[in-house]
Amino acid sequence: MTSLPLPLRVAAGLAATAIERARELPEKLVGLPVTVASQAMQLSMRVQQEITALAIKGDEALASFRPVDETPEWATFDEDVEQYDLSRPETNGTATNGAAVPDPWEMEESAIAEAEQVPPPAGVPNYDELSLPQLRARLRTFSLAELEDLLRYEESNAARPSFIGMLTRRIASVSAASPPGEQ
Repeated sequence: MTSLPLPLRVAAGLAATAIERARELPEKLVGLPVTVASQAMQLSMRVQQEITALAIKGDEALASFRPVDETPEWATFDEDVEQYDLSRPETNGTATNGAAVPDPWEMEESAIAEAEQVPPPAGVPNYDELSLPQLRARLRTFSLAELEDLLRYEESNAARPSFIGMLTRRIASVSAASPPGEQ
């Protein structure tokens, strides 16, 4: 059998493909709205991304013409505010000898903190330096009174929840284990 010319064979292949696609068309028509909608959304997102990229480039280009202050004039921080001696406005925040005037609020807070501090328990002079595992290892050596002292000290000073919880549980277990007359 002699082979047919190439253009005729290509035309027959195109016709067969068109017939196959025509048979698949009803199945594809069902999903066509979804396909069109997703392609439209993809195109919309690409356009938005391109517009955003252009806006960023534009901001960078315009920023080179107009330098931005490192600290805006409306931004004030505690370190930036000068301390003034209100009784003597001419000193401009300094004492007469040139030294800075101490902040009365800081002085009051430090005095309150010093007054409220409870001394560390006698049995544990380095209590503040102990980590939670170090204290846990020593808990069995303390009596009920010493444990209560440690709890009072912790609550009045650092008030670390993990330490308070561990001491409270140890006090409860020691209280439950000891006879009623020894508490």
